Amino acid sequence: MNHEAVIQKTIEFVKSVLAGAEGGHDWWHIFRVWQLSKHIAASENADHFVVELGALLHDIADSKFHNGDEELGPLKAREFLGSLEVDESVITHIENIIRNISFKGGRDATHFRSLELDIVQDADRLDAMGAIGIARTFNYGGFKNREIYNPDILPNLNMTKEEYKQSSAPTLNHFYEKLLLLKDRMNTSTGKLMAEQRHRFMEVYLDEFYKEWNGES
Repeated sequence: MNHEAVIQKTIEFVKSVLAGAEGGHDWWHIFRVWQLSKHIAASENADHFVVELGALLHDIADSKFHNGDEELGPLKAREFLGSLEVDESVITHIENIIRNISFKGGRDATHFRSLELDIVQDADRLDAMGAIGIARTFNYGGFKNREIYNPDILPNLNMTKEEYKQSSAPTLNHFYEKLLLLKDRMNTSTGKLMAEQRHRFMEVYLDEFYKEWNGES
């Protein structure tokens, strides 16, 4: 099966698996990350087939929706790509992208690196920033029935991976515990440039949020 056919089959597979998913981690999140990945990869000497597959499959079984199981995603991707007789080297690469893409509190050492992972990770992080990142953050907070903001609960910038995964803090804390940290953790020159604008937008949003919270605006 040629690369174009594999990509099309993958799109169909992801749409089917993520039907009815939480709005911040549904097919449209995948679509945006896929498009961003292709845009970033256009300026990099990367394997575009691996980049596209990695983007399309990176959240095929996000651990936070599967009782913290971080191996389900790689397993699902392996089974699917194996059914299409994709090369073993590509399958292994996709597994490693899925295992290593997540922020997870930003404190864990990465056990695998590749340009393709860098690209997909940048795309995934960009979708957690800016206007869409804000929308996704509050959508997930509502999905988990969290407070929007509580000035008595301060952000925790020293969480372990497990603390980060188990956190039930107000949604606004997530800006400080993840979203505002992403700009300085981008991998590619294109990703870094795009992150600057999305970061500024979040800062403007937070300024307005606090003014409105305090009745000043």
